Amino acid sequence: MSLKEKEDVVTTEKAASADAGDSIQRAENGGPGTENKLKRQLKNRHIAMISIGGVIGTGLFLGTATALRNGGPLGLLLGYILMGTICYSVMVSLGEMIAFLPLPGGHITLARRFVNPAFSFTMGWNYWYNWTVILPAELSASAVLVGFWTQDISPAVWITICMVVVIAINALGAGAYGEAEFVFASIKVITIVGLIILGVVLDLGGGPNHDRLGFRYWKDPGVFVQFHGIEGAKGRFLGWWAVMTQAAFSFIGTEIVAIAAGEAKNPRRNLPRAIRRVYIRILLFYILGTFVIGLLVPSNHPGLDLDDGTAASSPFVIAIQSAGIKALPSIINACLLTSAWSAASSDLYTSSRALYGLAGAGNAPKIFLRASKGGLPYVSVIFCALFSTLAYMGLGNGSGRVFGWFANMTAVAGLMTWFGISFTYLRFYAGTKAQGIDRTKLPYYSKMQPYAAWYSMCFSLLICILSGWSVFLRGSWLAETFVTNYFPLALFPVLYIGARFYYRKPLVKPIDMDFVSNLDEIEADSYDDPPPKNRLEAFWQWLM
Repeated sequence: MSLKEKEDVVTTEKAASADAGDSIQRAENGGPGTENKLKRQLKNRHIAMISIGGVIGTGLFLGTATALRNGGPLGLLLGYILMGTICYSVMVSLGEMIAFLPLPGGHITLARRFVNPAFSFTMGWNYWYNWTVILPAELSASAVLVGFWTQDISPAVWITICMVVVIAINALGAGAYGEAEFVFASIKVITIVGLIILGVVLDLGGGPNHDRLGFRYWKDPGVFVQFHGIEGAKGRFLGWWAVMTQAAFSFIGTEIVAIAAGEAKNPRRNLPRAIRRVYIRILLFYILGTFVIGLLVPSNHPGLDLDDGTAASSPFVIAIQSAGIKALPSIINACLLTSAWSAASSDLYTSSRALYGLAGAGNAPKIFLRASKGGLPYVSVIFCALFSTLAYMGLGNGSGRVFGWFANMTAVAGLMTWFGISFTYLRFYAGTKAQGIDRTKLPYYSKMQPYAAWYSMCFSLLICILSGWSVFLRGSWLAETFVTNYFPLALFPVLYIGARFYYRKPLVKPIDMDFVSNLDEIEADSYDDPPPKNRLEAFWQWLM
């Protein structure tokens, strides 16, 4: 049976059972009683830049300091390579679903269709928690970055300034957020590309001190770190594994294009293109970036310790300072600060849309569905913005230390989101097989399935379970490390079991899965772009 024929059947069934049909529409179109709904304001260039650089932030520019200190240059590189393969597997799984059904709520709404309401409830609140927690993490990191210039002014001042900028951007709506992200992400892309090129030049002795580094720091202090002084292969393996949680924090957020799907123009065209660009981000920014960091900074450099509460700076800035370049560290630090603003802006955007999606599915109070005439879910934005004040915890403990706490919580919650996306895709895959749907005809299709989804699901869960293993070493117990790593992991099954008892609905059978609701609206929002008039327009269309 074709998708169109299935849609006719579903339409007939809905006419016979209006309540069921209304329930589906409420869950996926914004809920009942909402006079104003989200509007598709994000253009193709916005989606392109959000997918490439939207959430590249302090995880790469600042958090790699801790990863290098724990794992050494090779441990850092291998950790990011492994996490990159998991991230790509998640994105091809998500891409196949969200390009076909670009609905408000993204993978949260899809979990309701292809798993059950309890899993959607769990995914939604876990995702909201993830992006609510990461917001103060980025704000804390901004205070660490500003501390590079001065220690005389309280970090509260810098946190407040960054907070005002982030809230203002989001208060202006999705269109303003898209434009701001286009500018911020462009700065980040230019910065990271420039840093990689500069790093290669410095490594080859092109700096003012003409000191050719080569692989010096791979020899001394070594390619791996003996974690906590543990000798032999065991210590080196534990050092590499310690990189994994921080690497996850850097990659988390790649799936933001799914949440943006409900406000993306021409989603059937723009979302597949955005998904296909994920490998650029992984290879160029993360793999090359961490490789260059390992060449330029020794793993035992004192500036890599973010737990001491001081204004420890980015490994890139440390390398430039060590090379004897005077003005450039401040310029680069300023660019890194804009990346923190950008990532924090994305955090608030995503958490507010996740909360809006939860309310639309009946999993949160209906007040969060209220939106302005311009499509801004202002109640959700205001509520999520309140949690940014958690960044002030750094005033008593040091912004660097608080950044580490939030990074752990975000990484684990984000990995559980990846686990949920992968499981949802496996259900989606089973549904297409049961209903005879040809996946090769979908807007986006990957030949790696279902193996990619199984790989990402299993490894995401494994890394979560072992994320806080270091506290079990003799003499290494830290209550804050244990809680920040394992609270998000324990929260996921607790939410699911509670919701399962409440909804009392089993897994949706593959043959009963709904692949056709909302297709009319989605196809109405899809169109062919006009052909380029010249080579410049052709290049811009290819790039964006």
